[in-house]
Amino acid sequence: MNASHSISTTIIFFTFTFLLFLPSSKQLSNHNTLVYKTCSTQTFNHQSYYQSLTSLFQLLITQSSQYNFFKTNQAIDDNTFLSGFFQCRNDINKEDCFTCVTSLLPHIISNTLCSDSTSARLQLEGCYVQYQTENFQETSTYESQNKNLFHKICGVPVVEYYVEFKELMDEAFTILENGIVNSDGFYATDYKKVKLMAQCEGDLRSCACSECVGDAVTVAREECGSSVSAEIYLDNCFIRYSYMQKSGANMNNNTKKVVAIIVGGAATLFLGLLFVSLLNSKKDDYE
Repeated sequence: MNASHSISTTIIFFTFTFLLFLPSSKQLSNHNTLVYKTCSTQTFNHQSYYQSLTSLFQLLITQSSQYNFFKTNQAIDDNTFLSGFFQCRNDINKEDCFTCVTSLLPHIISNTLCSDSTSARLQLEGCYVQYQTENFQETSTYESQNKNLFHKICGVPVVEYYVEFKELMDEAFTILENGIVNSDGFYATDYKKVKLMAQCEGDLRSCACSECVGDAVTVAREECGSSVSAEIYLDNCFIRYSYMQKSGANMNNNTKKVVAIIVGGAATLFLGLLFVSLLNSKKDDYE
C-alpha cells in the first residue's frame, strides 16, 4: 500500500508540474509597444505648459475607457493652448484601448519620450497620442497634411514568385482602397494570402480618408514594393499589410500541429497513468 501510495503521489506531482508548464493559449498583448515617436525641437520653459499637458493627458486617459477617439484642448495662457487627441485601433476592445493610452502617462510625466517638447506624436502598436501647442488665432488644416510621412517599416523582401507577388499586392491594395471608401474610417480584411488594415484619424472626412489611404498605398508601393510586410504611417492615416509566404505558412502550421499532438499525447499518457495508479491504490486499500 505504501509503495502504491508513493507512486500515486509522484504521478500526481509530475502531472501537476506538466500541466503547470503547458504553453498558455492567451497571447500577451503587444498593444503598448512603441512603434515611433516624433518630438518637436521647441520646448516649453515654464510650469504652465507642464500643468496643461498633465491635465490634457489625464482627460484623454479618462475618455479612453469609453471611446477609441477623443480630441480636446487645454488653455496655457491668454494666447496659446494645447490641443491633443488619442486614437485606438478599431479592432481592439475598450479595456486594451484604456491600457494602451494609460501606458504613456509615466513617460509624459517623466519626459522620457519627448523631453519638454511643446508638440509630439507617440505611436504605440494599439493607439497613438498627439498634442501640439497652438495659437488661438490659428486653425489647423488637417487635409493639407495628409502626405506627411511620419514613419515606415518595410519587411524582408519576398524570396520567390516575385511577379506573382506583385500582381497579388496590386489586387490587395485595390481591395484596401475600395474598402476604406465604404467604411467608418477603419477597414481590415484578408485577401488570399495577404492581411490588410487601414485606419484614418477619427474626425477625418470620408473623401480625405480615402485620399490619405491612397497616398499611403503609393508610399508602400514605391518604398516597400518587394517587402512581404509593411507599415506606413502618414499624418492622418496608416496602413499595414503582411503576406504569408507558402514555406513559412506551411512550416508554421505543421509545427503547431506537431506540438499539439505531442502535448495532447503526453497529457493523455500522464492522466492515464494517474487513473491507473489511483485504481491500484484503491484496490490495495480494500485488500
